[in-house]
Amino acid sequence: MAKAKSSFFKKIIISIFLILLIGGGVGGYYAYKTIYQSNVNLGDKKSEIIYIPTGSTFEDVIRILGENNILKNQSTFELLAEKKKYKNAVKPGKYRILANMSNNALINLLRAGIQEPIKINFNGLHTVDEFLSRVGRRLEADSLLLKQAVNDNGFLSKYGFNQDNVQALFIPNTYEFYWNTSVDEFFERMAKEYKAFWSDMRKLKAKTIGYSQTEVTILASIVQGEQCCDNLEKKTIAGLYINRLKDEMPLQSDPTVIFALGDFSIQRVSTEQTRVDSPYNTYVNKGLPPGPIGFAQQSSIDAVLDYEKSEFIYMCAKEDLSGTHYFSKTYEQHCVYAKKYRDALNAKNIH
Repeated sequence: MAKAKSSFFKKIIISIFLILLIGGGVGGYYAYKTIYQSNVNLGDKKSEIIYIPTGSTFEDVIRILGENNILKNQSTFELLAEKKKYKNAVKPGKYRILANMSNNALINLLRAGIQEPIKINFNGLHTVDEFLSRVGRRLEADSLLLKQAVNDNGFLSKYGFNQDNVQALFIPNTYEFYWNTSVDEFFERMAKEYKAFWSDMRKLKAKTIGYSQTEVTILASIVQGEQCCDNLEKKTIAGLYINRLKDEMPLQSDPTVIFALGDFSIQRVSTEQTRVDSPYNTYVNKGLPPGPIGFAQQSSIDAVLDYEKSEFIYMCAKEDLSGTHYFSKTYEQHCVYAKKYRDALNAKNIH
């Protein structure tokens, strides 16, 4: 009788143990599935970009993930998000979601704010408005607010610029930003890059040649308008313009007229166009214009700082239309070169 009772209790204990073991296994599997098993379904795509705007709540995140059909199982994501305290730690930004990510990997990515950076460059741009339109299309910061900032002299004064010369603040390069960069953060970044570029050596060179940093940049933008690529010739052009400035002669630069007209498709500036009423027209105004006529490349700024000393006063594009120039000390010689160039344009019917 006692043996039968003992055997019965053993069976009960073993049964309980087996139930607990099975239950633990099921719970363990469910925990594994919730935490580590893939819960991202992107179909044939390897990744998907999502944007979480500034001020978003966890509910907004769920909605964004749902709109993009990211999650296989929303409830397991929400459960783990609560356990990992992500619900109250939402960070805005641009995120790249990889195919087959687990809940754990996805939540870690979003909770840590590990964003996909955005690259912005100046390629093909002429004006500040064009640049800020590009920035506004790629960042969360509104392009209208960015443009309001560059027209606010009070705002710009803390960086040492005004609405006429603010283009000098932007040093062309390829920059990486986070998508949720604010207007203030954007300008702080540009000011930081400007200060980094204007090293003590460059500041000393500017002082030595007698121009402010902004004046150097303005002249560099004109030099670049005349010569985009040949860095050696840039130095010759810079020296020629400095000669004109010293002699109080108008620069008579066609690119300044094009900028004043706002038509960057112009291939041949006419005599009538050189009479346009604008402070940027260096045919009718002596000295430098009030601001840059483009985004001066670093090489163009350095060309002004290290300009070639010469007696050249005149320049004319070569008749082979290569983009290089003839340089002259006399007007008579300049006229010879100018005729060759005009004839070349006429032959190609460029008006």
